[in-house]
Amino acid sequence: MKMYDVDEIIEGLARLGYDEVLAYWIKGEREEAGFYRELATRARDLGLGEEPVKTFEKLSEDSLNHARELERYLKSRYGDNPVKAPDLQPIEVLPVIDGLERADRLEEVLRFAMESELIAHRSYRALAERVDDPELAELYRKLAEVEKGHYEMLRKMYEEIKERRG
Repeated sequence: MKMYDVDEIIEGLARLGYDEVLAYWIKGEREEAGFYRELATRARDLGLGEEPVKTFEKLSEDSLNHARELERYLKSRYGDNPVKAPDLQPIEVLPVIDGLERADRLEEVLRFAMESELIAHRSYRALAERVDDPELAELYRKLAEVEKGHYEMLRKMYEEIKERRG
């Protein structure tokens, strides 16, 4: 996917209300969990060792836990009436999915996954600066920090692998 598609997603997100952003984030976290689950399976199938498998499984579980926490918050704030997630692509994984499907070395997989997290981090940070609602801006800042944490976890593993391979 090209950068202009990320820009389109950002445009769409900038027009959403707080409840819709929460629903979008929940949907994105669930899709991100599936993405990392697939990476764990792929790492195992490629014989890349237990470290990347465990890291991807942890990122998957973290994403599912974020989704559950957000669902509880959404319900506590808006009641039992379900808020439908907007029909926008998940910014967390979409921009790099094609490259990931072709990657066959751990370093490539990690680079694409790190790029995905950085795109999401930068996008949410930009949205925080762009929206007028202070509460929504704070939510976008929190999203940016979650994605930055994912990036840092992947970067650490990438650097350790590069050091071992010399």
